[in-house]
Amino acid sequence: MFALVVRFDLKDEESAKAFDALVAETGIEIRAREPGTLIYATHSVEGEPLARVFYECYADREAFEAHEVQPHVIRFHKEREPYTQDARVEFLTVGPSKGLGSLNA
Repeated sequence: MFALVVRFDLKDEESAKAFDALVAETGIEIRAREPGTLIYATHSVEGEPLARVFYECYADREAFEAHEVQPHVIRFHKEREPYTQDARVEFLTVGPSKGLGSLNA
């Protein structure tokens, strides 16, 4: 498995609305076209209305790389730029978990 967390800090409320709409559109394509994307969960942050956190889990590194070159993902990366003031990506090493398939306990 291959997983990451991304935090986006948005510019203002208008940017947050546009960003959320873009995320919703992108999510439809991810669900329809990416069998190797196991989890693509997007969250707002309690108490921080201009922050969003994504948790992404892929079958393997190759599935992540396939995700990154999808037209809908390329569009997302390009179109999100005017709405964000910062983004931070953290790649994860999956440890003992529940609900992520057959991982070591």
